Amino acid sequence: MSENKDKACTPCHMTSIGGSAVMEGVMMKGPKEIATAVRKPDGEIIIDKKPVGSLVTKYHVNKIPIVRGVFGFFDSMISSMKALMFSAEFVDLEGEEEEEKMGKFETWLTNKLGDKMKDFIIYVSVIISIIFSVGLFMLLPKVIADGFDYFVDIGGFRSVIEGVVRILIFLGYILLVSQMEDIKRVFEYHGAEHKTIFCYEQGLELTPENAAKMSRLHPRCGTSFLVFVMVISIVLFFFVPDFKEEYGFWLGMLAGLGVRILLLPVVSGLSYELIRWAGRSQNKFVALLSKPGMWMQKITTREPDLDQLEVAIAAMKAVLTDNKEDDKW
Repeated sequence: MSENKDKACTPCHMTSIGGSAVMEGVMMKGPKEIATAVRKPDGEIIIDKKPVGSLVTKYHVNKIPIVRGVFGFFDSMISSMKALMFSAEFVDLEGEEEEEKMGKFETWLTNKLGDKMKDFIIYVSVIISIIFSVGLFMLLPKVIADGFDYFVDIGGFRSVIEGVVRILIFLGYILLVSQMEDIKRVFEYHGAEHKTIFCYEQGLELTPENAAKMSRLHPRCGTSFLVFVMVISIVLFFFVPDFKEEYGFWLGMLAGLGVRILLLPVVSGLSYELIRWAGRSQNKFVALLSKPGMWMQKITTREPDLDQLEVAIAAMKAVLTDNKEDDKW
């Protein structure tokens, strides 16, 4: 293939298989199984494969627009966190192999929870991640915009300032973490994940050499999802009234923050529907909507080497079924 690698490929077999990058590996989620492939320090690729335990199917919401997106978001967070914890077990082998003694709190938790200790850590980690993300990207911009309004009457520009601050915080965060050496490696595996999915969608044999020719920018990427979240939140929050005239500055600000929290399921649900649409449509309007997310992927993905592509392919092969119809949208 000779296309520019910075341009997304045009799939001939649209698949619902997706994934995420982890430390020295890739997680792929297929129609029936989730597989995490990690390269150990000795070069061996080890694969953890589990059946899909989806909240979407468990609560029978897979055909309800918006709602399925909310459940799908939690599904994605949980599966990604499990894959990350699995990969961390092997990356730690590069350091000292001696086990550190557990503290009193860890010992107490282990005694109380037993085998459920790992699940407890995963769910707590997901909750903390969500609280951090909501606080940083959704609530802080509102507080900053209200801070401007407290000292200078900015009137109708309040929503504009909030939107600009939200975008700047998001861009700043992505650019900051992209400078970390460990994250650069994760971004390379992120590129390997995309290239492998594109290789499969093109109907080519899954080899590192074939995957290397593919684009590393994919319309169904989690980065694009986050960009949709940013854009949709800016549009929706623009129509949220300012409560400060009615309740005073401080109560009004709290009311505004509360409404934004209540609207978050709508934001994530709409973003899911958009990313789903973008992933299966070649419409020019959809391509235009996807542009900002594709641009951001130039930061959150990097060109992988053949060894990294080999790991991503191992994860992909582990979730493929005999029937290709299984993994179609």
